[in-house]
Amino acid sequence: MKRRVVRAARAGIYQLLGAALLTPVAVALGLPILVEVTPQRVLAWWAACLPAAVLLAVTPLIRRLEVTALSELLDVDVPKRVDPVYLTALTSLHLYGGATLSAGLVALSPELVRAAGYRRGAPGDSTEVLLAAAAILAAMVAAGFGQRWAARRLLRTEPSRMVDELGRRQTLAMELHDAVGHALSVVLVQAMAAQAALQRPDLTAAVSSLDHLTAAARHAQQDLDVVLSVLDDGVGAQPPTLEALDMLISGLDVHANVGDVDKVPAATSRAAFAIAREALTNALRHGHGPVTLDLAVGAEMVLTVGNVTVGPPGEAGRGLTGMRLRARLAGGTCTWQQADGTWRVQARLPL
Repeated sequence: MKRRVVRAARAGIYQLLGAALLTPVAVALGLPILVEVTPQRVLAWWAACLPAAVLLAVTPLIRRLEVTALSELLDVDVPKRVDPVYLTALTSLHLYGGATLSAGLVALSPELVRAAGYRRGAPGDSTEVLLAAAAILAAMVAAGFGQRWAARRLLRTEPSRMVDELGRRQTLAMELHDAVGHALSVVLVQAMAAQAALQRPDLTAAVSSLDHLTAAARHAQQDLDVVLSVLDDGVGAQPPTLEALDMLISGLDVHANVGDVDKVPAATSRAAFAIAREALTNALRHGHGPVTLDLAVGAEMVLTVGNVTVGPPGEAGRGLTGMRLRARLAGGTCTWQQADGTWRVQARLPL
């Protein structure tokens, strides 16, 4: 109940704010128009306030005030890069609606005075006063809630929000592809190793391979749960960084040489981990023998993953395209080539 009262109060204050912002302009317009108060002149004054509200809505200060008011008073999630046309429409509606409602309330003020009995010196009818006050309050609150409904519906299709949503989903798709793809490759390699160990037989090696297989499957399940929860809740989750590199290569035939990554920025670290994960996945799927991973940190970070290839290289698929995209988003580059039977992926990321 208390929460509803607070929301209603904020909705009313929001409308009063719109009236207060447009009132100086409305007064300036009324001076030359309302030299004689007639219904026609009042209507002309009211119509002239609409373009005035639009012109006022395009000013930077009023836009900033509108964003703050929508967020703080109406609990509307306003995008950081909100489209100017959408914001101008919302602000104009706020200013014009608030001023119109305020003018209507001012027009009702003589009735309030008459109901209070001040005009004739008679005691006022408290019931009429309460009803009039309740009607005024209800109108202000209803207008505020109406503005919130309009803002949420309008901003739901706002272009920058749709672009951000598409970018978020693309990022999640890349994370899912990389994480699950790597896990499936590890599962396949370890299953083949366990099968070979059982045929020798070498129970110790078989058990070790099966342990790594189980761990890889468990980590893949956790990654999948994280991605699905992000899709359900709409809450961003931070991908792993280079601190998880040891877990990534655990149980794999990878010869790693990793420099000091403690001072690597988090965004760069996440991009480097994702590129390393996809490069290792490709090496496990299409390569042969051990994989070399070298991570040098100096003026820039240089990540190199190499492996012996089996057959000619194929066309660039989703994984290679994803690595190049991640490198570009981090401000770096990612290249690959095959030479002397060795496939090498190299990413250079700024620090």
